[in-house]
Amino acid sequence: MLLLLAFLVVLLFAGLGFAIHLLWIVAVVVLVFWVIGYALGRGENAGRHRFYRW
Repeated sequence: MLLLLAFLVVLLFAGLGFAIHLLWIVAVVVLVFWVIGYALGRGENAGRHRFYRW
C-alpha cells in the first residue's frame, strides 16, 4: 500500500512538472507575440497598425 501511495505521489509531481513546463512555454510564446505587436505599433501608422487594443 505504501509503495502504491509513493507511486501516486511521484506521478502527481511528474504531472505538475509537465504542466508548469508547458505553462512556461505558453508564457514565452505570448511574450514574443506581445513584443512583436508592440514593435509593430511604434511606427508612423501606430493607430492603424495594431492588432490589439490595450
